[in-house]
Amino acid sequence: MGEAVGAMLASAVAVAFSPLPLIAMTLILATPRGLVNGLAFAAGWVLGLAALVTAVVTVGTVLTRAQSAPTWSSWLKLGLGALLLMAAAQQWHDRPRAGHVTPPPSWLQAVDRYRAARSAGLGCALAAGAPRTLLPTVGGAAAVSAAGTGAGAEAVAAALMVVIGSLGTFLPLAARLRGGEGSVRPLGEWRAWTAAHQAAILTTVPAVLGAAYVGDALSGLT
Repeated sequence: MGEAVGAMLASAVAVAFSPLPLIAMTLILATPRGLVNGLAFAAGWVLGLAALVTAVVTVGTVLTRAQSAPTWSSWLKLGLGALLLMAAAQQWHDRPRAGHVTPPPSWLQAVDRYRAARSAGLGCALAAGAPRTLLPTVGGAAAVSAAGTGAGAEAVAAALMVVIGSLGTFLPLAARLRGGEGSVRPLGEWRAWTAAHQAAILTTVPAVLGAAYVGDALSGLT
């Protein structure tokens, strides 16, 4: 089991460090229906992430068992690593210049008008559809299935990946549940810090993970 968990750990942390879920959750919690919508957003995120991880692990397990010397995981990691490095380069190129403020996307500005169903849909879409979450999730889940540690170990590793990858949504929600109205200020500070460092996070995390994927892929193919 340790091999399967270790294979996905860096990918799961990369998902957890994605700024958008944390920013979205803290904005949702600041709205009049914040707690209900926050719970719905977290549920949607977990559902989307779990569905994606399960699908990739299932397909990957079939591919691994069908090949005597499976190389599909290495080729997949090579492609994902290249895409992550390209995403990091694009983010660096598009980074906000000094004195310029990049407005948040329109869907993020509208969260105060969301209801529970739309909040859940947003969480699911960010977990399973946003490229900066999708790529490391696929990479981590593929690594779990390629480890070949058996169904039980793969299930545990997949569940841990969902839990770790969901920390960016769980932590603000836990702070809101524990602190009540008193959590508004610290949550606002979290959001402000994350927004201020978003470009750096979205450059560094994909670059490091992409380089690791490419290195692992080359080792597996040579």
